[in-house]
Amino acid sequence: MASSDPNKLLTKADKLTKLNFSRWSADWKTATVLYEQAAIGFVSAKNHEKAKLAFEKASQGQEMLASPWNAAEHMESAAALAKELSNWREVEDFCQKASQLYMECGRPQPASDALAKAARALEDTMPEEAIQLYTDACTILEDDNKEQMAFDLYRAVTRVYIKLEKYTDAASSQLRLGLAADQCNATNSQSKAYLSAIIVYLYAHDFQQAEKCYNDCSQIEAFLKSDHNRCASKFLAAYSDGDVDEIKKIAQSSAVSHLDHAIIRLARKLPTGDVSALKAVTVEDDEEPLDENDLT
Repeated sequence: MASSDPNKLLTKADKLTKLNFSRWSADWKTATVLYEQAAIGFVSAKNHEKAKLAFEKASQGQEMLASPWNAAEHMESAAALAKELSNWREVEDFCQKASQLYMECGRPQPASDALAKAARALEDTMPEEAIQLYTDACTILEDDNKEQMAFDLYRAVTRVYIKLEKYTDAASSQLRLGLAADQCNATNSQSKAYLSAIIVYLYAHDFQQAEKCYNDCSQIEAFLKSDHNRCASKFLAAYSDGDVDEIKKIAQSSAVSHLDHAIIRLARKLPTGDVSALKAVTVEDDEEPLDENDLT
């Protein structure tokens, strides 16, 4: 009867993959089964470190057996155990490897999901890496013409940027979401993304960029005709008038209340700077320059 001791299974599997004078070729088929059994045994024993190692070796074995799908699944199992052990760099590495293996199978959806899982795990400890993982996950979906499946990932990227106080990047992420939404005619998501970008600029007290963003996005008919456009227009008018009460009132509107929670939180804190200065600038811009040669 075969031993059920995961340590012995792991040792036996390792021997089958090493060449020596009596073994001229590695027996990956038998070894992989043993690695998988060892991994299950270590999980049952709550030995996460060795279970992670066994799954990693099982993944390698499935690769050697030309089975990238099974290899990817084992690599994701190793990543889940690395997360339990707070080995964040391994979480990133294992999920990236799993994603590559899924792509070898021609399966972009699970490839994207693997990166997104790592990104969610790394948001608090390695936010910059999380952003890159989310971005790569979005790219995989877009390349597969599945832009709509990337919407939540763009929202997640925005939330991480906001946590890092990188507001220009957060707005850019919303604009990219808007572009993805445009590709699949998701007009409501598109107009929400544009309003969100404008709110982010206003929170960063960059009225000029918010106005430019509004003017650019208003070239798109879906946004121009939307309630989100009217909300953005009201925001900009209130800022131009230096009307703090009106800004706070608009931030409570239904158009804002249906945005992502991270954007709502920013909107409810508006205005973040002295809007009376904007009113003064607007008045100056509206006045005609004096022509000293005009005597009429």
